[in-house]
Amino acid sequence: MKQIDFNEVATPAYVVDERLLIKNLELLKSVIEKTDCKILLAQKGFSMFSVYPLIGRYLSGTTASSLFEAKLGKEEMGGETHIFSPAYAEEDFVEIISVCDHIVFNSFDQWKKYRPLIEAAGRKIECGIRINPEYSEIETDIYNPCFANSRLGTTLEQFREDEMDGIDGLHFHTMCEQNSDVLRRTLDVVEEKFGKYFSGMKWINFGGGHHITRSDYDVEALISCIIRIKEKYGVQVYLEPGEAVALNTGYLVSKVLDIVHNGMDIAIMDTSAACHMPDVLEMPYRPFIIGSGAPNEKCHTYRLGGPTCLAGDIIGDYSFDKPLKIGDKLVFCDMAHYSMVKNNTFNGINLPSIMLYRENEGLKLIRKFGYEDFKGRLS
Repeated sequence: MKQIDFNEVATPAYVVDERLLIKNLELLKSVIEKTDCKILLAQKGFSMFSVYPLIGRYLSGTTASSLFEAKLGKEEMGGETHIFSPAYAEEDFVEIISVCDHIVFNSFDQWKKYRPLIEAAGRKIECGIRINPEYSEIETDIYNPCFANSRLGTTLEQFREDEMDGIDGLHFHTMCEQNSDVLRRTLDVVEEKFGKYFSGMKWINFGGGHHITRSDYDVEALISCIIRIKEKYGVQVYLEPGEAVALNTGYLVSKVLDIVHNGMDIAIMDTSAACHMPDVLEMPYRPFIIGSGAPNEKCHTYRLGGPTCLAGDIIGDYSFDKPLKIGDKLVFCDMAHYSMVKNNTFNGINLPSIMLYRENEGLKLIRKFGYEDFKGRLS
């Protein structure tokens, strides 16, 4: 596989490698072929719609968390258009009905409120209830849909069996960046609590958080879980990964603007953790840089910081074989998912360009941002 020449990239820029994206999609397609399940792109993790036509050749459609995401999926990929929201705004719902063919409700009160509008739509819209099994193995509460007092999903205590008429499916989402052994244990709990309702459903949605394309992921165990539920209850099974679609497919190319010293060497980058990779601060996590090592592993250690005024805009500490120089380019890995969808223009910092690498075309600029993009979201 030909290597990308990152020296050609004007920084900062996200670069998605189409070859790696196809590799992930082919693995997901193999799961579909072996199980007859349906896999959707969760746009909350990856919304680079210039590659939606490619993704649509492998997956069944998109799932959304808002009207705007739903419209994007419908317009740019087509296929099935699913949506879930903790609560739907009345002013959005008529348009949601016109865009979506699957609507999942967080509560029976929401289902009861909007059922008349759905029944008056003049076409079949499949509806579901999100259930909360009150079981999850996620350790970080901010990403755990089932932590104590969660607003996400209906618990067994709040479940209304007498209001299930018209409900086509059940949806649960309890995972984050996890392997299929977690899904297997989760299914045991879900079945124990809600399994008596499964046979009356058309579909069961296993949600997202499945790290299917990670190198150590047990795909065969996932396939076994899907087939078992399909055969036991006679339902269609949906998965809606976001991160797994774009995992390890993209980069963020950055440049050293200055080097200062305060107890240690500090490199000021043209890339901001706060603006361009917020999960570095939220998770938190330390993205890998090509050619780097852990602090003090290599000869020269630097703290990498962003160009904003936020004191905590720190990407992390890294070591290198050679001293960094102003103008050097650093390449952060695995920067396709939860980066473009979460970035922002705090401090008026410009957004990174979006680029795509194709084997037969090389690097292609998809979108370049500027002052009008910053000004246009303010007033």
